[in-house]
Amino acid sequence: MIEIVPRPATGRTFEAKRRVRLGDTGVDAALRPDAAARYVQDVARDDWKDTDPSDSGAWVVRRTTMRVVGEHRWPRLDEMVTLTTWCSGTGAAWAERRTDISVNGNVAVETAGLWVPVNATGQPTRLGPDFVDLYGVSAQGRKVSGRISKATTPTPKEKKAWPIRRADLDVVGHVNNAALWEILSEVVSGTFSWAELTHHDAVAFDDDLLLAWNEGSFWLSNGSQVKVSAEFSVD
Repeated sequence: MIEIVPRPATGRTFEAKRRVRLGDTGVDAALRPDAAARYVQDVARDDWKDTDPSDSGAWVVRRTTMRVVGEHRWPRLDEMVTLTTWCSGTGAAWAERRTDISVNGNVAVETAGLWVPVNATGQPTRLGPDFVDLYGVSAQGRKVSGRISKATTPTPKEKKAWPIRRADLDVVGHVNNAALWEILSEVVSGTFSWAELTHHDAVAFDDDLLLAWNEGSFWLSNGSQVKVSAEFSVD
């Protein structure tokens, strides 16, 4: 599990606001996890572009944790949320980003993600001194591992095919991280208080995917290869 570290007293943080809209909520009018994941990746890109608008580089997420705090509920339809993001750790060719989602000044959802910078061909690149200069203070010298654990596949309770839509693909040509968080809405009845999603390999458009899940986990496989796995706790 990714450690959820507190917001730093010094260093760069970036803030943005957005209203929870109809397309962001489920039938219960609560913010869906995939919409929250989209908020998080959008504010991360806004932060990065704010430092250098001409930088067209991309980042891919390898692992993300979300947990509900405060009032122990998700933001709801029409509420204005504030997203505050910062770098909470670094490695040789990856960085950890923390993002808080707040409602009325109170943190409702905390997230932490492991991100990897990639070049135009999709290959990972190392963090440069400019990155350390910009984000190093907020990271407070904290080093994080880029290691991704092997997926576990317990006996599933249920399984079914998981189709890929062209609308799920992003500019890198893979299924976007936020689209994969949609799986939680499919396998969880009600809401969850904590979840961690791990990308073991990129999901491609021509993958023949099988979704399997049980009470506290799911995994998405292409043949014998697990592409994505997750653990979660239901309220």
